[in-house]
Amino acid sequence: MRMSTPNYDAGQVKDTGRDGRLSFRNFAEHQLRNEFKREAMQKCDVQLRAFSECGKAEGLMVVFRCREFKKAVDECMAVYNSSERFELFKQEHVEDFERRIIQSKK
Repeated sequence: MRMSTPNYDAGQVKDTGRDGRLSFRNFAEHQLRNEFKREAMQKCDVQLRAFSECGKAEGLMVVFRCREFKKAVDECMAVYNSSERFELFKQEHVEDFERRIIQSKK
């Protein structure tokens, strides 16, 4: 005996959470946030490189032997990757942000 499946098109089913993930504004903000994080990582390059070198040298013991380097990375990223700084970054790049929203709608 064959079971019947509901008569609907799976493409027509709408996921309410999908709207939030795919909205143009969220997409543009996500791109802007990635750019912001990239800049923060560039500003913390010295600390990141030091931690990376320590990690290469220590292998599995990185957790124990590179704590001071990780702490330096965390402190630097806390300064340059904070929510307050992101809000300022958004204000400084509001024209770019709006342009990205318009472009993503096309």
